[in-house]
Amino acid sequence: MTATPVSNLESEHLPDPTGHSDDVDPAKIAGKSPTKLAFERFRKDKLSMVSFIVVALYVLAAVTAPFLVKFGVLDPRSFHNVGSDSLLNEFTLPKGRFGGISWHHPLGVEPGTGRDVLSRVWLGTTLSLTLSLLASLLAMIIGTVLGIIAGFTRGWVDGLIGRLIDLTLSFPQTLMLLALSAPMYAFITQSLHVPAGDVGWATYVVIFLALFGWPSIARLIRGQVLSVREREFVDAAKLFGASKARMYFKEILPNLWAPLLVSFTLTLPAYISAEAALSYLGVSIKPPTPTLGNVLRNSLDYAQFDFVFFFAPAFAIALIVVCFNLLGDGMRDALDPKTNR
Repeated sequence: MTATPVSNLESEHLPDPTGHSDDVDPAKIAGKSPTKLAFERFRKDKLSMVSFIVVALYVLAAVTAPFLVKFGVLDPRSFHNVGSDSLLNEFTLPKGRFGGISWHHPLGVEPGTGRDVLSRVWLGTTLSLTLSLLASLLAMIIGTVLGIIAGFTRGWVDGLIGRLIDLTLSFPQTLMLLALSAPMYAFITQSLHVPAGDVGWATYVVIFLALFGWPSIARLIRGQVLSVREREFVDAAKLFGASKARMYFKEILPNLWAPLLVSFTLTLPAYISAEAALSYLGVSIKPPTPTLGNVLRNSLDYAQFDFVFFFAPAFAIALIVVCFNLLGDGMRDALDPKTNR
């Protein structure tokens, strides 16, 4: 018995013997870009997502603090109850009123001055983030440029930059900080005509952190460039006669965004804690202008009698540093699929 031939028109309406339909949504089988895959890996990591939310809230608080001060919602400078017998004379005792905590002062007030602790910690996050952000960006720029030049050029240029990195890392940072604070501050305010006071000390902190922070970034970028420079698009750019500037910033740099992003998220919290350490040593912005570092330093003398005053800036610094580091680790795992997860 011979089979009846089926025309092409009729075959379009016959069911698929495998049970699969021809009406498949192309979006469901479309390939995903590396960026989308990295985002999905990051979103599945609950710890990284929690850290991201905390960091986002911290940045939002830092951005809104100056506006809240301007509109009178936060008041980090006014004295409260100074010279009275009600509040400031009591919470220096072990059985005091928990540092003056009330509806108007949720975290209490500073001993001796009566300034609102919540306002000072909140505004301190803005200044600490600003200093750390500027120092991180400056260190990233210096380290990235020198790392690209060293990794791409090789030869004596690579050797010279490598020795400069080793020389910078060999200096004891804390000792150099204390030794150079006075002459560097004088040079910044007098020779560079930077206003003295908070602006001068802020400039010194940013320059100091950036000058001692770029070598590790340069080493990281150099290692990445050694791999990128061997790819075909780099050879093609050379054949077309691309200039060195185009090779550095148009061909090489766009392929380094992943390690740069991860390095930035790890450098920024390190500088936040470094600013606190510099404030403890007395080499940073001075009170009454608040930063997380100098608020914490002022609270150390009252840690036994006013625990909330000490705990608030210490907890803020610890939480910010931990969440930024967890965010950086999560981004590194998401951007590198070969990492053991």
